[in-house]
Amino acid sequence: MEKQEKSKVAKAKKLGRPTAYTKKLAAEICRRLATGRTLRAIARDRDMPPESTVRTWANNDVEGFHALYARAREIGYQSMADEIIEIADNASNDWMERKSRDGKERLVLNSEHVQRSKLRVDARKWLLSKALPKLYGDKLEHTGADGGPLVVNIVRYADDPHS
Repeated sequence: MEKQEKSKVAKAKKLGRPTAYTKKLAAEICRRLATGRTLRAIARDRDMPPESTVRTWANNDVEGFHALYARAREIGYQSMADEIIEIADNASNDWMERKSRDGKERLVLNSEHVQRSKLRVDARKWLLSKALPKLYGDKLEHTGADGGPLVVNIVRYADDPHS
C-alpha cells in the first residue's frame, strides 16, 4: 500500500467514533455523567463512543470502569435532584402576552409550558425514586407513636356472628 493511501486509511479511522477503552475517555464520560447528562445524550456527542459500548465497558468492568461509572451516575442523579428545584422555581415562560378580541394585550397562562415543566419534574422524581430509593423513594413509617413499637389492636364485636 502506498504511503498516501495509508495516510487516508489512518485519517478515516480517526474520523469515526472511538470504541477502544482509554482511561482518558472513561474519565470524560464520567465527568459528563456527573453533570446530570444521560448516557444516551453523551453518546450522541461526536467525540463519544456509542451507548452500547459504554454499557459493555461498565458491565464487563473494563479496567475498573464499573465503579467509576456507578459513582458518576450517582453524582449525576444528585444533579438531577437539584434541577427539580430549578425547574419548579423557573416561571420565566409561564405567562405570555396575547391580544384579546378587543385588541388589548393581556397576560395569559402558558399551560403548555407549565405542563412541560411538570412533566420534567415528574420524570426526574420517578427516576430518582428508582435509581436512589434510599434517598428519594417513598418512606414508610415502621414505628408507632413517639417512635415506639407498632401496636396492633384486635377488636371483636359481640354482634359479629363469626366470633
